[in-house]
Amino acid sequence: MKKTNNLFKKKENIFIPYITAGDPDLKTTENLVYALEKAGVSLIEIGVPFSDPLADGPTIQKSHLRSLKKGTNLEKILQTIKNIRKKSQIPIVLMSSINPILAYGIKEFAKDAVKSKVNGVIIPDLPPDEGRNMFKYLKSKGLNTIMLIAPTSSKTRINLAVKESTGFIYLVSITGVTGERKSLPPYLQNFIKTIKRKTKKTLAVGFGISNHSQVQNIWNNNCGVIVGSAIVKIIEANLNNKKILEKTTKFVKILTGQK
Repeated sequence: MKKTNNLFKKKENIFIPYITAGDPDLKTTENLVYALEKAGVSLIEIGVPFSDPLADGPTIQKSHLRSLKKGTNLEKILQTIKNIRKKSQIPIVLMSSINPILAYGIKEFAKDAVKSKVNGVIIPDLPPDEGRNMFKYLKSKGLNTIMLIAPTSSKTRINLAVKESTGFIYLVSITGVTGERKSLPPYLQNFIKTIKRKTKKTLAVGFGISNHSQVQNIWNNNCGVIVGSAIVKIIEANLNNKKILEKTTKFVKILTGQK
């Protein structure tokens, strides 16, 4: 399997939307992937719902609960991605707490994820030092392992995350949980520069990004952008709307400055 870095069609203006699998249902998730790809996104991050996610704020937590109530689980998500692969090869990364993967079985998960042509995984509650053996195994099977680096990360953890990340490195722009913020933190630019001095790997910034000016600001720093809560909020506002795909992609186009 090709590494995710090689699957980015371009190095500039990388935009990665996050959606929760099964919110409002898995068929809509499948159709959202097609619609978002058509809207020009670079990669899609699909969240695996969990009852107690570590890094997610209220908006994404609610989307997880809505999805779980519909009976969404990892097996069904992987089958949905397998269905998607009949029509689309856009890079897909799963963002999951460690518990659903452990419940599924690490070896079974790796085998089935590769079979479904998942490109990588983000496990926010498994630090690179504690999960070194698991990440090594997942990489050996062809899955990219994307590490998170926060402004509060120690030098040791930063260096290990930089070394172990494949695909790209996820920079957490703020301390705390996901959720929209009115402005980017003043230290973000220096934080980006610090990590760039350590690696040439692709960096993508997430947490708190909710408007075009913030997206453009991060692009100006030669980083990709990840937007989750702001997109999930649009989905939440249109759960029973037949135009949910249109509403979501319209918002993504606003974020990315498309007319």
